[in-house]
Amino acid sequence: MQTLFHDPGFPYTTMPSIQQDGIWCEKRNVKSHILSENRPALFLDRDGVIVKEVNYLQNPNDVELIPGAAETIIAANQQNIPVIIVTNQAGIAYGYFGWQDFQAVQDKMHEQLKSKGAYVDAVYACPFHQKGHTPWGGHPDHEARKPNAGMLLRASTMFSINMEKSWIVGDRASDLEAGKKAGLAGGLHVLTGHGSRAGEVTLARQLSSPTYQIQDAESIKAAQNLPLFVS
Repeated sequence: MQTLFHDPGFPYTTMPSIQQDGIWCEKRNVKSHILSENRPALFLDRDGVIVKEVNYLQNPNDVELIPGAAETIIAANQQNIPVIIVTNQAGIAYGYFGWQDFQAVQDKMHEQLKSKGAYVDAVYACPFHQKGHTPWGGHPDHEARKPNAGMLLRASTMFSINMEKSWIVGDRASDLEAGKKAGLAGGLHVLTGHGSRAGEVTLARQLSSPTYQIQDAESIKAAQNLPLFVS
């Protein structure tokens, strides 16, 4: 499944979440929180879903939670549902920012969520993009970059997840397509971020099938009504 990647000059020891395949894979340790086996997970895109879209977010000062994001994550926390972020970060492939900048933004997001009593269980980030000119560039169809399912499949090996009952929330059809390829139950398309752009809603709805449900909503707040919260 995984695409081989190795940059001898990269400081893996100081950035331990970055795997030898170049993907950020972070299992966060939440005190007194033990996930039970075979639970459905709530997969979330980051930009435009949890935090407001600013295009290539790289400055921690620009991090702003979308209303309802913390409350939805808290609802999942309370039901022992793993909350897993899966985010494309092509800005790294382009050279717009580096992993240190990504981590600084993440730290700010986690800080804001924690202040409201919400926490994320894992984060996966794919920096690869066809048009990039860094070591993460030049990949025409990387298996981890959404709409491919690589990040979700990595999560399924790190956690004991019931993928067939899990859902993904995204502002792009490509987020939901990744969920479909990973065998999830469905995807929630939100109108925040890029979600209201022409064609995104139509493309998202076209992913619906007898085995993959598509719902749409104003924001992540509506995710609290998804079937995995009542299963």
